[in-house]
Amino acid sequence: MNKLLLTLSTALFISACSDNEVADVSLGFFTTKDIKVASLNDDKIPGVTCHVASIEADLSFSDPSDSSISCRQTGDITPEMIAKIDKGDAGEVVFRQSKSIFFKTMKVRRIYDAKNQTLLYISYTTKETEGSFKHSLSTVPLWGTQAYVVPNSSSIN
Repeated sequence: MNKLLLTLSTALFISACSDNEVADVSLGFFTTKDIKVASLNDDKIPGVTCHVASIEADLSFSDPSDSSISCRQTGDITPEMIAKIDKGDAGEVVFRQSKSIFFKTMKVRRIYDAKNQTLLYISYTTKETEGSFKHSLSTVPLWGTQAYVVPNSSSIN
């Protein structure tokens, strides 16, 4: 049984290491928890880069659910890119990472707000924690990009 736990712990630790990690901040000497910051690029909108900060507990079977996200325009955003994305109310998942061997996953979802010509990126976990689903939101306005559509003056109230 101990060998199985060691194997699972090692697998979780290895899966936590990633090429897109840009920071690893220790929370102190007397804890096994760190803040990991990852850089994420949206495959369909490569002109957007998101940074997600989340807590990782090296010696635990489940990482805490807290995370935050910040996304910015870092390159061109074109009408062709916007045409390829899911424009439904729920948007689409652009990133997922396991946070537990017990089916908890952190996801980043892109949602398109057509009325305000803004991309919304929400990070959240799929398991309720302390009576709440943890989440964080960031927006990337299309204003100033090639994808921005100038509103028709007759539609302005």
